[in-house]
Amino acid sequence: MSEHDADEFDDLDEGVDEEEEGGSEPEVTIEISGLSLFTHVGVTAAEREIGQRLLLDIRIDVGDCDATITDRIEDTIDYAQVCEAANLVAQQRSYKTLERLCTAIADRLLERYEAVAVWVKAAKPEPPLPLPVGEVSVEVWREA
Repeated sequence: MSEHDADEFDDLDEGVDEEEEGGSEPEVTIEISGLSLFTHVGVTAAEREIGQRLLLDIRIDVGDCDATITDRIEDTIDYAQVCEAANLVAQQRSYKTLERLCTAIADRLLERYEAVAVWVKAAKPEPPLPLPVGEVSVEVWREA
């Protein structure tokens, strides 16, 4: 390797160090996929009475998060607590629409946690429809 090539490598190394020191903090997004809940949601009274399984996907945009440096659960949003909060909202009352359920979950998560935005998707894997359908779902996006 020539002296010129070695100088180029040194320049590259210096550029990486400068970027790491002066770079922005990472943005954190927490995702939960396929949270399975049994709840009483549906347009018809019979559907709400019998209940059914829903699958929830939740995404929380945390933004800057101290846990990227501290490695402490206290410095981020605990996804186990997010699952419990979503389940509690789904169990507290019955909902006619997935839209209202998703909005209630998103609102609860925004109230409880310091998040930039929350996205909630609820899917009925076995919807009570006269035609064969794999699933139906609704998505709600809320910003703080």
